[in-house]
Amino acid sequence: MPRTARPRPSPGRRAGAPLQLGTPTPIPDSPETATLDRVPNPHADTPYVARFTFPEFTSLCPVTGQPDFATLVIDYVPAAWLVESKSLKLYLNSFRNHGSFHEDCTVAIGKRLVAALKPRWLRIGGYFYPRGGMPIDVFFQAGKLPAGVWVPDQGVPTYRGRG
Repeated sequence: MPRTARPRPSPGRRAGAPLQLGTPTPIPDSPETATLDRVPNPHADTPYVARFTFPEFTSLCPVTGQPDFATLVIDYVPAAWLVESKSLKLYLNSFRNHGSFHEDCTVAIGKRLVAALKPRWLRIGGYFYPRGGMPIDVFFQAGKLPAGVWVPDQGVPTYRGRG
């Protein structure tokens, strides 16, 4: 169902609240048409890490049209803004019918988040499953990790196949 107008804030909903949260929202047709909503960081004075793990990322090979699957792990130290999780989910799902190489997907997602949020630091790991016998892992980082901030390992082992 195409959306023709943005909903007005309902009673109890803050003016300026994310426009996709709390409304039926279809998966965007492409990453270019997807909207990333952001919300104010209530702890902007405190450096901390927020992590999103997306174990069902899917895109298409731009040459063969075959599906590519990955686990994405996004870590960031927010400044003034947080990414709203529903809009992030919809944005990531918009890659389902998008033809792009693994490197392009991972770096484009990282750059888009940096542009929208202007975080203190961000990294994304794209852990793609093998196609043609070779897994490809792609990593992007922007900014400098603030001193004293603990960042856990992304927890995705390198691909080893069965056994």
